[in-house]
Amino acid sequence: MSDTFRDHPATGGVAPDRWASALHLFDNGPGVPREETTAERWERALLLFDAKDYTGAARLLTTVVEEVPEQTAPRLLLARAYYHSAQLRRAEEQLRRIIDRDPVEHYAHLMLGRTLERQGRPEEAAPWLRLAAAFAGEAPARG
Repeated sequence: MSDTFRDHPATGGVAPDRWASALHLFDNGPGVPREETTAERWERALLLFDAKDYTGAARLLTTVVEEVPEQTAPRLLLARAYYHSAQLRRAEEQLRRIIDRDPVEHYAHLMLGRTLERQGRPEEAAPWLRLAAAFAGEAPARG
């Protein structure tokens, strides 16, 4: 029984968070601790989200949102990560914050409507979905 490289098959590639960390492994020289920047955490969170590690992405995005609370993109991605990891109350909270700050952010309206629907609250979802459709230029449904 040998312990060679071939004895350990690939498991689908390098984990996104490890790859992003490896990109900056020697930035400050060997053995020098380096603190990750907000932009690097954002990049790593995007990689995790793209890899469908929504819980890991949410963990990182929480710190990014704390560091740059005025930025819409990290908060919107955090809401999406919460939605995809079935943390619907947290998604709803983030989406309401986005809409309070930017009332014409149409995607937040759409996501809030979908989040409320997924929680079994279709009556509350309907106005948000209508607003999202109006922002997108869609004609109202006739009925």
